[in-house]
Amino acid sequence: MSSSSTADGRVRYEVDPDGRIATVTLNNPRQRNSYDAAMRDGLARYLDDAAQDDDIVVVLLRGAEGVFSTGADMNNAYGWYGEGERKARPSQRRRLTVDRKTFGFYHDLLGYPKVTVGEISGYALGGGFEMALMTDIAVIARDTRIGMPATRFLGPALGSLHMFFHRLGPVLARRLLLTGDIIEASVVENLGVFTETCDPAAVTARAHYWAEKAAKMPADGVVIAKEAFRLVEQSQAYQGEEVASYLFHAFGTNLQFAPGEFNFVKTRAEHGTKEAFRLRDKHFEVPEPDAY
Repeated sequence: MSSSSTADGRVRYEVDPDGRIATVTLNNPRQRNSYDAAMRDGLARYLDDAAQDDDIVVVLLRGAEGVFSTGADMNNAYGWYGEGERKARPSQRRRLTVDRKTFGFYHDLLGYPKVTVGEISGYALGGGFEMALMTDIAVIARDTRIGMPATRFLGPALGSLHMFFHRLGPVLARRLLLTGDIIEASVVENLGVFTETCDPAAVTARAHYWAEKAAKMPADGVVIAKEAFRLVEQSQAYQGEEVASYLFHAFGTNLQFAPGEFNFVKTRAEHGTKEAFRLRDKHFEVPEPDAY
């Protein structure tokens, strides 16, 4: 077993050449394995390394300490655009440049040439939810919290829209994107969104089971199959996916807010990130009727 990690240790990479499996671990548990641009770039580099390694058939994606990922780190929202802590909005041209790179990452993951297995537990939110849905085989704990809460402050036109509709179905995709609801994986267990939904204590063992099972397949056969899957999905479900997704995200992150609408960036600047999240959830809380 060989292993390495990014310089700051926030992404770990392990290779089991005998088992033909590489494991990539998001290792930022203090922030529930949320990631910034540098961390995502480290993840992309390790995925590239595994893709170039003829001895690897399967890549297992997981998060440290029982949490998959809460998605993009919003502690410095403008930091994604190279603006540091500046309060002025990044230019639209800067947004398009950065978002093109972002959706290039997701596009590459959708068409990845190795079998990807997701070990999903704790939280899979935002970009973490997207990655969970993009894995070929996803094992998820029933109590995992899933969703796209960022739609509550960026609007529903963000993320890999074609992928959401294809993997979730139009009804569930609209529900999650138009409300920002966070739900437990058990709620959609009967829909077949994930390969296997199980008790939290079983997730690691079950994910490794599926990884080992897929790793028994002939390596060339896997690559051929993955390319066939990619071409079928591109023609049937994802045609125009990359352009549409990054354009709508770039425009959507430049929203103007009417009086009474929740402005996360402004609230964060005034009250800090933690309080902004609390106020966001309070703003969007609507009690359900007693009987329906």
